[in-house]
Amino acid sequence: MSELLSEQWQVAAQLGQALKGKSGLLATAESCTGGLLAGAITAIAGSSQWFDRGFVTYTNEAKMDMLGVNQTALDKFGAVSQEVAIEMAEGALNHAPLSTCAVSTTGIAGPDGGTTHKPVGLVCFAVAYRKADGIVTLPFTQNFVGDRHQVRVQAVIYAMEITRRIVQEN
Repeated sequence: MSELLSEQWQVAAQLGQALKGKSGLLATAESCTGGLLAGAITAIAGSSQWFDRGFVTYTNEAKMDMLGVNQTALDKFGAVSQEVAIEMAEGALNHAPLSTCAVSTTGIAGPDGGTTHKPVGLVCFAVAYRKADGIVTLPFTQNFVGDRHQVRVQAVIYAMEITRRIVQEN
């Protein structure tokens, strides 16, 4: 357990270095991680230089109200889908005009709520970033193994890793 937390802090610091190196500013849009991602980021001293804000949108209503997620996407694909993750990340950017990129998390942490098609441990992510000609958004999906806490921590680490990679590459 402490190994995961140590990795979480290390990855958060690396994300911060990447964002500072690009003069970037990050927003988060979280569902299944419930603020843990923003918490991991703000545990790093000096994160105010590269972290703008976080949205915790646990219910579908919050996703629609705070991020502008479309009811049709929720009905057609479900809250745990790449389509909704994309709308969440883009919504975070649209509601955080100073942010240069955003990452979203939506998934099933368990122990209940899983189905055959969407098992416990399934988490969808999206990273959206601004370019001169508009917003580019990349979706990702992972299946994590473990209890509720382990799934959420693994999702936080993965979200920071993919965001760091995308910031460094763009």
